[in-house]
Amino acid sequence: MRKTIFLVTAALTLLAGCAEQAPQDVLTRHDKEIDEIIAQMSLEEKVMMLHSKTIMSSEGVPRLGIQDIKYADGPFGVREELGDGFRPLGWQLDSATYFPTGSALAATWDPALAYDYGHGIGVEARLRGKDMMLGPAINIQRLPVGGRSYEYLSEDPALAAALAVGYVKGMQDAGTAACIKHFALNNQETNRGSVNVIADERVIREIYLKPFEAAVKEAGAMGVMPAYNKVNGDYCSENEFLLNQVLRGEWGFKGMTVSDWGATHSTMGAALHGLDVQMTGDNYLGPPLIDSIAAGKLSEKVVDDKVREILRVRFAIEPIPEDKCNLVQTSQPESRQAALEVARRSIVLLSNKGAGLPIAENVKTIAVIGQNAVLSTAAGGVGAGVKTPYEVTPLEGIKRRAGDGIKVIYAPGYKNYGGRIRPGQEPGPLQALAIDEKADHQLISEAMEVASQADLVLFFCGTNKTIETEGSDRQNIKLPTGQEAAAAAISLVNPNMVSIVISGGPLELTNIETCSTAVVQGWWNGIEGGTALAEILFGDRAPSGKLPFTYPIALEHSPAYAMGNFPNRAETQEDLFTGMYRADMAQGGAIRRQAPDSKYTEGLLVGYRWFDTKDIPVAYAFGHGLSYVNFRYSGLKASKKAYTQGETIKVSFKLKNTGRMPAEEVAQLYVSRKDAKVEYPLKELKAFKRVALKAGQSKKVTLEVPVSELCWWSDNGWELEKGTVELLLGSASDDLRQRAQIEIK
Repeated sequence: MRKTIFLVTAALTLLAGCAEQAPQDVLTRHDKEIDEIIAQMSLEEKVMMLHSKTIMSSEGVPRLGIQDIKYADGPFGVREELGDGFRPLGWQLDSATYFPTGSALAATWDPALAYDYGHGIGVEARLRGKDMMLGPAINIQRLPVGGRSYEYLSEDPALAAALAVGYVKGMQDAGTAACIKHFALNNQETNRGSVNVIADERVIREIYLKPFEAAVKEAGAMGVMPAYNKVNGDYCSENEFLLNQVLRGEWGFKGMTVSDWGATHSTMGAALHGLDVQMTGDNYLGPPLIDSIAAGKLSEKVVDDKVREILRVRFAIEPIPEDKCNLVQTSQPESRQAALEVARRSIVLLSNKGAGLPIAENVKTIAVIGQNAVLSTAAGGVGAGVKTPYEVTPLEGIKRRAGDGIKVIYAPGYKNYGGRIRPGQEPGPLQALAIDEKADHQLISEAMEVASQADLVLFFCGTNKTIETEGSDRQNIKLPTGQEAAAAAISLVNPNMVSIVISGGPLELTNIETCSTAVVQGWWNGIEGGTALAEILFGDRAPSGKLPFTYPIALEHSPAYAMGNFPNRAETQEDLFTGMYRADMAQGGAIRRQAPDSKYTEGLLVGYRWFDTKDIPVAYAFGHGLSYVNFRYSGLKASKKAYTQGETIKVSFKLKNTGRMPAEEVAQLYVSRKDAKVEYPLKELKAFKRVALKAGQSKKVTLEVPVSELCWWSDNGWELEKGTVELLLGSASDDLRQRAQIEIK
C-alpha cells in the first residue's frame, strides 16, 4: 500500500514539475481519451455523474470501468466514514490525524508548513480510498465573530493565498485532489444559505478572490466548491461571473466544481452557469436535466462539458480499489509529526509584560485552572471534525513536560457551554445552560483554593466548537460562562498567573491581560496541541506564531460593525445545512428563504487595513507575536530605485537574533503609496518570510514582490499606478522597523 501511494505521489510531483508554468494543464492531458469515453456514453449515464450517489460520492461510469469519485471532509483532517445524515459508521480504522485548524495554520505564516499539512492529509485520504478532500477553506475572515474563522486562514489575501498554495500543492502531490472552498465571499454564517453579498468588483478582485486565484493558477487546484450565499444577486452555485467568467475564463480552471451540500438551487441556472456536481440529491442536476434537453431548452453539449471536467479529475487521481484501502489506521506517524510542527510554530505570545514566561526554574507547583485545559477540540458543533486516535490536551502536555519534579494540580474554574440541553436531560455540574451564564461561585472558590497552593497559575480560557461553529456566528467576542470573573478572582490569591486562550478566532482580552503576567493564544491545535503548548510555556522553544487577524479592543470597532453592515436584519429560522442534514442540531420549523443583503461598504478596508487607515487602536495587531528573544532589523535596501510592469521588486535586509536561545521570526513587508490618485489602504502586506536564527546569529534575508501585485482593479481591468511606493519592514503591522522608497515607472 505504501509503495502504491509513493508511486502516485512521485508521478503527480513529476507532472507538477513539468507543468510548472500552467498547473491546470495537468488536467487536460487525457482529453482525447476522455472525449472518446463521452462519445460512448448515454445521456442517462452522463447525467448520473452530475449528482451525488451517496452522501460522500458521485457516480462514475461502471459500464466503462470509470470509478466513482469519493469525497471526504475536511480542512483539518480526514473525517470518519459517514452514512446518511452524516451518521458515523463506527469503523475501527478511520481515525485520522487531527491537524491544527485553519487559523492555527495561518498563525505559522509558513507556506512550507502548509505544504506538509496538506500533504499529510492527502496521504491519509489515499489510505481511506478518497479521491477529493473538501478543503482547504480559504475565505477571508471579514468578521471577528465569524463561525468558521477557525477553518479559514486570514483577514489578509496575501497571507491566505500563500498558505492556500502550499496546502493545495502538498495535498495534490500526495495524490489527492483538493477542493478549495467556499467560492466566494462566504464571510458569514448568519443567513449563509440566502444572504446576498453586495460588493464592487475591485473589492472582490483585490481582497476576496486572491486566495482562490492563487490556488487555481499557481497550485493547480482540481476542485472548487461554490459557496451557499449569493454574490451580487446570483447564488454562487450558478454565478456566471464567478464560475464561468473568472474561474474558467480568466483563470483557466480545467477541473470540476462541486456544490456545497444542499447549495444547488435550480436546473437551468446550475447547468448554464458553471456547476458540475450537485451534492446531494438529483432534483436539479438529475432527471430535470434530461427533461430540459428533451424539451430543447438545453444542449447536450453542456452536459458533455461537465462530464469532461469531472473525468479530467478522475483521470488525474488514481482510484484506490476497495480491497486496497482501509487496511491500516488512517492516522500516520509522519502526519502526526507534521501536525506537531504546525502547532509548535502557531502559538502566539500576545503579551509578556510581567515576564511570566517562560516558566521559571524555581516553580515547583503549577495550578492549571480552566476547563479549556482538558476539553477536546477535534470535533463538536456543526462543522467538519476529526475522529482522532488521541488528542494531547494542554493539561496532559503540561503534566508530561513537568515530570516528577513539578507538582501539577487542576481545577475546572468555570462551567463549559456545550450546547442546548435536550428535553428531559439534566445538566451536569460543569455544564452551563447559556454562553453568557454568570460565573459559578463554588467553582471559583475551589479554583482560588487550588491557586493559593501554587507557585504559578496557568489559567485556560476561550471558546469551544459549540460556540465557534459552522452554521452560526457568535453574538460577540466576549469570553463565555464567567471566565473573566474567574480569572480576576484567581489573580487576587495568586498574581503570578499566565492566561492561555484556546479558541479558533479572536476574543476580547483586555480584562484578562490586566490580571495576567503573560497571555498566550493557543488555538485549537490538533492531535499534539498540548505537547507543543508545553514546550513553549516551559521555554524549550521560543514562541514564533503571528496573528493572522486583528484582535479589536471592542467588536463595534471592526469595519462591518462600524459601517452598520452586520448583523443583517432579516433572518432565517434555521441554517440551511443543519435544516437539511443535521436534525440533531436544527431548531425545527420551515426555513424562510429570505435573502438579506450584506453590503461590503467598508470596501478594501478589511481587518488591519481598516484599523490602520482609520487610526483606530487595537488590542493586538495583525502580524503581532512576541518571542523570548529580540530581533534586530537593519540595512533594508531595494535592488533598484525604480521598477516597471513585469519586473520583480527585490529587497534585502539583515536580521539578527540578539537573544540567548534559538528562535524564529516572521519578517513582514508592507507597502504604502505616496501621493496616489487611486484610493488604497494605508498599508498592505505584500511579502513575508519565516527565518530561523541561532542565538546571536545574523542572516541576510531577501523578499520579492512582483510589480503586478501592486496593480489595482479598474473598470478597464488590472492597472498599475505609477509613483512613489514606500516599503515598510517589520515584525508586525504595528511594529515597523525599516523603511525605504522605490519608484514605479
